[in-house]
Amino acid sequence: MATARGCVFPDELFYDVPNNMWYREESEGTVVAGMTMVAVALAGQLVAVTPKKAGRPVQAGKSCATIESGKWVGPAKIAFDGEVVAVNDSLVAEPKLANTDPYQSGWLMRIKPVAWDEAKKALIPGDQVAAPYEAKMAADGFAGCACDT
Repeated sequence: MATARGCVFPDELFYDVPNNMWYREESEGTVVAGMTMVAVALAGQLVAVTPKKAGRPVQAGKSCATIESGKWVGPAKIAFDGEVVAVNDSLVAEPKLANTDPYQSGWLMRIKPVAWDEAKKALIPGDQVAAPYEAKMAADGFAGCACDT
């Protein structure tokens, strides 16, 4: 498992570092998406998560959900085109799941990507993500997860 400034990044995931999102390939051809530990540390305690509904299309670089905390409201941006096939209703009901368990129970949605093999070429595998995140944190002046959660 990769780490950077107290933030952890499971090896089996793919990461969109600029947008603080993670993706996990599923055997049936879908991809589970969620916010990284960095995203939730920056946002603070989440109070609302409003994902696009199942059956809706998502576009690369566009919002797939609106995330709200006590200090921030903004988009969760998806890295590829696809269709939402399921949302995490538990996360919608209890947004703090993303704060306490961003990589398991705090997942955001399941997506059927249009061209996953192409999309994942632009993502960073978990075992290679520490250095890019360290550089992003330095550029953003982010002290780290242990300091901001």
